[in-house]
Amino acid sequence: MPFDIPALGGIAIPTLAIIALLAYSIRILREYERGVVFLLGRFWKVKGPGLVIVIPFIQQMVRVDLRTRVLDVPPQDVISRDNVSVQVNAVIYYRVIDPEKAIIQVEHYNTATSELAQTTLRSVVGQHELDEMLAERTKINADVQRILDEQTGAWGIKVSNVELKHIDLNEIMVRAIAKQAEAERLRRAKIIDAEGEQQAAEKLAQAGVILSGQPEAMQLRYLGALQNIAGERTSTIVFPMPIDLFEKVARAAVSKSGS
Repeated sequence: MPFDIPALGGIAIPTLAIIALLAYSIRILREYERGVVFLLGRFWKVKGPGLVIVIPFIQQMVRVDLRTRVLDVPPQDVISRDNVSVQVNAVIYYRVIDPEKAIIQVEHYNTATSELAQTTLRSVVGQHELDEMLAERTKINADVQRILDEQTGAWGIKVSNVELKHIDLNEIMVRAIAKQAEAERLRRAKIIDAEGEQQAAEKLAQAGVILSGQPEAMQLRYLGALQNIAGERTSTIVFPMPIDLFEKVARAAVSKSGS
């Protein structure tokens, strides 16, 4: 029995070492993960998903998540083209489509994408006036998304969507915009009133031309006015008289005074 213990110990130590190396060599990658494998410091291949074996001390593997990431861009101070100071923040959706480039071409691709998104957002928004920022968010979103996608393409990253979340103004600008909106509503109301008066005058002029050419229509109009007055409950009744009747009476009075 004393002679068997050293023999068993001599066999167990190498076996345990081999088991430990195998356990260290085995990697399991999920469906949304890929492993960028380097052989003696040089890029070898992209592996996964599933079971991956990495040779210890010779190969190294870096995991890359292929799922879409959501980047919340913090509020950025921006000066618009019409010199208005605003704070703008956005949310960006992106994902890795080329794990090799994402690891080799850029250090910490998440941080790089975040910093690039902040500078691009300030640059694009600063090219627009305040009214354009408020009214054309879809166009600004598309411009930021296009620029980011072009620049991150070299890193193996695809920017799928950009959405502006808030455009914050200081209190003074909020009051100024409210006054401007109120003045715009008053201007439109006055224009509508003026257009209504113009159309009414045109219709009255056309009606006058028609009635002047047809005396019978004028008499019917006169009778209709009398009927409307008679239907009203009032103690005072005003009888409309045709202008030509006054002219006849005036001429008769003049001729009688002359005789």
